[in-house]
Amino acid sequence: MSYEKLRFPKEWSAKLQAPDDLNSIAAAQLIILKKMVGLISDQLLSKLDVISWAAPIPYFGDPCRATIATVGLNPSDREFLSSEGRELTDASRRFHTLASLELSGWADLTIGQLESIHTSCTEYFSRNPYDAWFRPLDLLLKGTNDSFYSSLFHACHLDLIPYATAVKWASLKPSQRESLLRISASFLAQVLKYSPIKILVLNGKTVVENFERAAGVIFHKELVDSWCLPRKNGNHIKGFSYEGKISRMADVDLGRDISILGYNHNIQSSFGVTSAVRTSIQEWISEKAKGIEN
Repeated sequence: MSYEKLRFPKEWSAKLQAPDDLNSIAAAQLIILKKMVGLISDQLLSKLDVISWAAPIPYFGDPCRATIATVGLNPSDREFLSSEGRELTDASRRFHTLASLELSGWADLTIGQLESIHTSCTEYFSRNPYDAWFRPLDLLLKGTNDSFYSSLFHACHLDLIPYATAVKWASLKPSQRESLLRISASFLAQVLKYSPIKILVLNGKTVVENFERAAGVIFHKELVDSWCLPRKNGNHIKGFSYEGKISRMADVDLGRDISILGYNHNIQSSFGVTSAVRTSIQEWISEKAKGIEN
């Protein structure tokens, strides 16, 4: 299967240009975040089931201090809502919303409020992280000595799409998924460009396939017998690893090669992912990461 490299509509080009003139990667990340916020109320995003009152989440943890990052699809609505569907408030709040910032619309956002959104992202794992989702993913990084929860050897998490949606990714229309990927690919590329990240770990087949589409590449795919998920009916789920490198994404020059590691099982939601399979994936990531860093 081959993918055509994604290109942006002309009307988006001015909004999505990377801040090449900035020396500070932290300052660059703020400008990228500002562009993300500016698109929330855009007419196109309003048709894509994006939660319009929720701030974008470009990263979980600080990409300016990480050399390895995991990658998912897009933020869960549970980052903003309780299990009863109510907006999280006070100590339960994870990220900012129009209500938490006391705004009537994102056009009124101040620099101070933009910095507050940025801080809620970079300090996510020291506040109130969604551990039920992130702990299993963090365990896969154990052999690298990096962790979401470490300030010394910090890892971060990135999503292909920085916007939470009102319905799950699989429930979005194909045209909505395509539009969100088109809009967001350049944002992710810019976040990577202005970071020291060397390795990306892609969490699951859907993430791998959408990342390939966003970057216009195909990664090397290999069957891994020890990652097979047995089924009583005999229709076992095969395990696959993915490897590759990228130096460009969505017409953004990243300025270096970034190594890609991936696996087809979604660690949080794939039924029957045993501890043995998790350990095998963890050991594979550890071995590959050491080879890349050396």
